This record gives sequence, C-alpha cells and structure tokens, in this order.
Amino acid sequence: MALIVGLTGGIVGGKSTVALMFKDLGAKIVDADKLGHSVILPHRPAWERITRLLGKDILRNDLTIDRKQLSKIVFTNQTLLNKLNEITHPEIIKLIKKEINLAKNKTHSQEKILIIDAALIYEAKIDRLMDKIVVVYIDEDEQIKRLIKRNNLSKDEALQRIKSQMPMKEKAETADYVIDNSSSLDETKKQVEKIWQSLVSQN
Repeated sequence: MALIVGLTGGIVGGKSTVALMFKDLGAKIVDADKLGHSVILPHRPAWERITRLLGKDILRNDLTIDRKQLSKIVFTNQTLLNKLNEITHPEIIKLIKKEINLAKNKTHSQEKILIIDAALIYEAKIDRLMDKIVVVYIDEDEQIKRLIKRNNLSKDEALQRIKSQMPMKEKAETADYVIDNSSSLDETKKQVEKIWQSLVSQN
C-alpha cells in the first residue's frame, strides 16, 4: 500500500520544484493545480457555476476561463474567492480521493509513495487524508518579492494573495517535515533527499 504524502506551502514557495525532486527520486505526483485546470474546462459543472457567478466576460474565445482575469477578480474580493473555492474545491477533492484510492489498492499501485502536491491542503481540510505532510517554507518577505516578480503585481496585490492562504508559519508548525526553500537549489535538494529516505523507511 502506498504512503500518502501531502506536499504544501505558500504561493511562489517553490513547491512545484520540490515536487519534481521527489518525482526524480521515484514518487508518483498528483498535481492539484492541474486537477484544478481540468475541473473548470468548458461545460463542466464547475465551469457552468463560475460563469453564472462571474459572467461570460471571463471567457476567452475558445470558451476556456481566462485564469489570469479570474485571479484578478477573486483576489480583490474575499467573498468571490470563497464562492470560487466552494465551487472548485469539492471537485478537486473528489479527484484527489480517487487517486488516493487507486494508490491504496495494491493491484493498481506499483508506486510506494504518492505525493499530493496541493497549495490548499490545510485550507481545504484534506490533511486528514494524508499519512504525512511536507511543507515547503519561505518567509513572507521573500514570498512578496517572488510574487511581485513572477506575476508583475504591486506589493499590496501580492500581500492580498498571500493573505488568502493560511499563514506559512502555521502550516510549518503542523507539518511532519519542513523544507526551507530560501537558500540554494542544492540545499533544498539535500533536504528533499533526507525526507525521502525517511518516507521510504516508513513504507
């Protein structure tokens, strides 16, 4: 039976980079972001509800939701963000549960360790589905800098997005493992390898 590991952190914390490192070591990765993209594809139930909530102006010509525009709208309006999460989270959680069930079914699963790469493990209350949780940590100042640079945001906009998630310190305090991703990639990789050895020894 596979060990189910939640991999989480804050926005622009380097979680995806760490997921790739775990993948190279032999983990199977389930990317909640990709699942999130799939549940809002045209004419799916979440797409229907989002377009009812926000109107057709958020659609591109091919009817896909313009995710950049969607982010701009919801990150400046907490009520809309909550409503969006209420629409998308249950759909994403359904898919995550499906992957977990497959991994726990010995006949289907060759993988020893399944990693659920998801920013909102605690916020969506799916931490109880995980055997272990790894948090990728950077401090808030570094987070603000990276977010301004990556998304071309003002400091206020960056802070709004960071505040929409549970504080990174709180996540780190409740995790089984914490990876400090504020230094070099080599340093991060060393921490990943150490955690991997620990996970493998538990399986």
